[in-house]
Amino acid sequence: EVNDPTFAEEILGKGMAIKPADGRITAPVDGIVSTLFPTGHALGMTTEDGIEILIHVGINTVELNGEHFKALKESGDKVRAGEKLLEFDMAAIRAAGYDLTTAVLISEPEQVEIVKTGETKALDKILTVQ
Repeated sequence: EVNDPTFAEEILGKGMAIKPADGRITAPVDGIVSTLFPTGHALGMTTEDGIEILIHVGINTVELNGEHFKALKESGDKVRAGEKLLEFDMAAIRAAGYDLTTAVLISEPEQVEIVKTGETKALDKILTVQ
């Protein structure tokens, strides 16, 4: 249901889309920041169990070249669930014409089950990985 074929067709993995309520992304689980895109619009995490997660803020926001995004962690940093990873200026990104729908994807789609939809808050369990 995401307005981007790469995410909608699950090319990068299975997961869900979130409409952020504020301009921050927190770690969904304990793990390591495995990849931080130089533009700050996306990052990869690897859990302690080796599960790879991609968090991508917005649709086509890579085109902003990092403007309005601030990374709070670096590749290789260990993080705990709930720690802030990224901050972004929602109003400025919207004013620039971008959709803030944020994809949270697991790289091995056959393992993912969505367990909660609708309104959520930080650290709500929204999906599980077998």
